[in-house]
Amino acid sequence: MSTYTNEQVAHLVEGSLDWETTFRMLSMPKDESRFAQYLAALQAKVNFPDRIVLPLSPHMFIVQLAKSKKWVVKCDCGHEFCDYRENWKLHASIYVRDTEEAMTEVYPKLMAPDTQWQVYREYYCPSCGTMHDVEAPTPWYPVIHDFEPDIEAFYKEWVNLPVPERASD
Repeated sequence: MSTYTNEQVAHLVEGSLDWETTFRMLSMPKDESRFAQYLAALQAKVNFPDRIVLPLSPHMFIVQLAKSKKWVVKCDCGHEFCDYRENWKLHASIYVRDTEEAMTEVYPKLMAPDTQWQVYREYYCPSCGTMHDVEAPTPWYPVIHDFEPDIEAFYKEWVNLPVPERASD
C-alpha cells in the first residue's frame, strides 16, 4: 500500500504539491510503489505511446519504443535522440558560449569565466528547443557522457519491478 496517492505524486512532478506534503515525501523513506507512481505521472504528461523506462531529467527519458521494444533516449516532445547507451548530447543542438559577449549574457561582465579556461556548452532538443543540460569544461575537453545506466540492475535491485522488455541487439 502506498502512503501517497497517485494524484499527490502527479502534483509533486508538476511542482504544485503543497510544501508540507513535499517536505514529508522527501524526508521519509520511499514506498515500494513510489517509482511506479512516478513513472505513471510522467507517462500521463507525454503524448507518445512509448513506455518511459527511466527518467534522465525533467524533460528527457529512456523509453521503450512501442513498436520495436528498443530502448532510446527521448525528449518529452517526442524527439528521439539515440540508443540509450550512446551519448545523447552528440545528437542535440549545441550552443557553446566561448566568447566574452556570450558569457556576459549569463554573468555580469567582471564575473564571467575566462573563455580560455572555461566555456559553457548548452544542449537543446532539436525539435522543441528545451534545454536539457549545460556543461562548463575547458574549451578543448570532449563532450561529457554523463553515465550509462544499468537499467536491469536498477529494476531488479532497487525498485523491485519487472525489467521492461528490450529488443535484442
